[in-house]
Amino acid sequence: MMMREPFKGTTEYCFSFGPWNIHEGTDPFGPPVREAFSFDEKVGFYRDLGFVGIQFHDDDIVPGIDEKTHAQLIARTKTVKKQLDDHGLTAEVVAPRLWESPQTIDGAYTSNSPKERQYALERSKRCVDIANEIGCKNLVLWLAREGTYIRETKDSAGAVGQILEAINALLEYDPEIRILIEPKPNEPMDIAYIPTIGHAIGLAYASDAQERVGGLIESAHAILAGLEPSDEMGYALYHKKLWSVHLNDQNGLKFDQDKAFGSVNLRRAFNQVQVLEENGYGRNGEFIGLDVKVMRTQPRDISTKHLLSSRRTFLNLLEKVRTFDKEVEQEFITARDYEGFGLLHS
Repeated sequence: MMMREPFKGTTEYCFSFGPWNIHEGTDPFGPPVREAFSFDEKVGFYRDLGFVGIQFHDDDIVPGIDEKTHAQLIARTKTVKKQLDDHGLTAEVVAPRLWESPQTIDGAYTSNSPKERQYALERSKRCVDIANEIGCKNLVLWLAREGTYIRETKDSAGAVGQILEAINALLEYDPEIRILIEPKPNEPMDIAYIPTIGHAIGLAYASDAQERVGGLIESAHAILAGLEPSDEMGYALYHKKLWSVHLNDQNGLKFDQDKAFGSVNLRRAFNQVQVLEENGYGRNGEFIGLDVKVMRTQPRDISTKHLLSSRRTFLNLLEKVRTFDKEVEQEFITARDYEGFGLLHS
């Protein structure tokens, strides 16, 4: 059996988050409780919080995208690009927000309506145009509504084929774009067709340009599938398909909570940092992305603490990983004293 050698270098990590991570307190059960910050205000927060990358949806950059002409779309994107340049920021990823449109209530690429499937593909191509104009080659596909509430209403094998057709169409549309599939097992659909990173990597290998299709793993999404996030990351890293992460935490199999990283299970967070560090994640410019939401109870003037604490937790755990006593660790392994690891983590 071939074993991978641990990465020996020292990675300087760069961090990103999305504008939606500073929000008004809306959750699945209640309306806003805080006054909104404008997009311009949020962009101004990044550097002070220690972040250089922004995760974007297409309509974060171009609000009202469906009503815009192509010329308007490009002009607005140029304005945002200059704003990023002025603040020393970069767009890490751009994602078509397909799940909110009235035209995608039955799925986007897997809708039973050919007209709606065509809308989803054209919207995705417009997102590629935005990504190119803002200087980003990473297109994230969160296949949020690619599933069904009633199993009998769709052919699951055919649906996978429809998703793959859309991916291949986007790869053909732009010969340089990279597609990052972000899997999630449920919510908003009961059960998704691409629920785990294994499913996503299967699509990558089946695509027409497998070297340009990879994955993005969110901690909470793995937990919601009953899986260990660090193992999912390790699987993708082995295949050289882990191109971004959304670190956060999750308290059980509830709705997607997007809690601050390490706030529920610190050892689980340690394992994620360890697998990323020891397998050289970040060497090729991959970001440590956060997808953490402000708690509904947080006052507006201190509603960025979740970002500060998540970044600090990562860096503190990184120091722990880098100073971990490997000799003692190996002694425990050789002796099969796996309980001894509890002492190392205490």
